[in-house]
Amino acid sequence: MLHRAPVRLAAAGLVGSLLAAPAAAPAVAAPDAARAGAPCAAVQAQGESFTVCTVDLRRQRVRLFWLGADGLPYASLGSLAARQGAGLSFAMNAGMYDKGQAPVGLYVEDGREMKPVSTANGPGNFHLKPNGVFYVKGERAGVLDTARYLKAKVKPDFATQSGPMLVIDGQIHPKISADGPSQKIRNGVGTRDDGRTAVFAISERPVTFGAFARLFRDDLGCRNALFLDGSVSSLYAPNLGRSDLSRPLGPMVGAVAR
Repeated sequence: MLHRAPVRLAAAGLVGSLLAAPAAAPAVAAPDAARAGAPCAAVQAQGESFTVCTVDLRRQRVRLFWLGADGLPYASLGSLAARQGAGLSFAMNAGMYDKGQAPVGLYVEDGREMKPVSTANGPGNFHLKPNGVFYVKGERAGVLDTARYLKAKVKPDFATQSGPMLVIDGQIHPKISADGPSQKIRNGVGTRDDGRTAVFAISERPVTFGAFARLFRDDLGCRNALFLDGSVSSLYAPNLGRSDLSRPLGPMVGAVAR
C-alpha cells in the first residue's frame, strides 16, 4: 500500500447544515447539496473538520472503478474524472491495494469478482480484525464485517474489502482506542436508511481512529462503517471545486447518474 499525504487542490469552504433531529437520526443531516445531486459538503464534528459526501442510491448509482478500458488502473482521481465526464458527481479512493495498484482483498465490479475475499492474517490496518466489505446491490448499499459478509452470501454488483471496521452494529471496533497516538488523514464509508444512503467521509487533517469512528456512529448516524485508507486518502468533489492529487491509487468509488 502506498501512504503519502495527498496534495489538496481548491478545497471549498462550504459548510454542511447541522439540523435538529430526533435521537434516532444522525446528528449531521444530509446537506441540501446532496439532495440536489452535488453530494459533498464540509462538516465540523468531533472537534475536527471533515468533508462528507452523502449519496441517495435511489437517485444516483454508487459504483467502483479500478481498471480502464485499456486494462490499466485509472491510478488517479483526475484520470477517472476525465474519462467519466460530468456524470461523476464525486469520487474517492476505496480500499487498500498492493504496489501494483491491485486490491489486496475482495473486489467486485459490475457483478464480476476480480479479486477474492481475503481472510488471511497479517500486519497493518487491513488485517486488524474484524475487517469488512462495502458493497452495492441495486439501490441499496451495505457494510458488513468479512465473516458476516461471507455468511450472508451476498451477490453484489460492486464490492471492496478493507479494514478495519470502524463501527459494528453501533459499537466502535473493540481494538480502536478512544484517542490513540496514530493520527492520519483518513477516509471511510458507512450506510444508513436501510442501505438506501451511503455516507463517505474524509478528514481535512490527521485524526485518530477513535475520532473517525465516532464521526460515523455519533454524527453521521451509521450503525456500520468501514475504514478505507489513510494518508493516501483523497477526494474528487466538483461541487466544491476540489480534485486531490496523491500517489497512484488502486480501487476508487464514485457516484454517477442513474
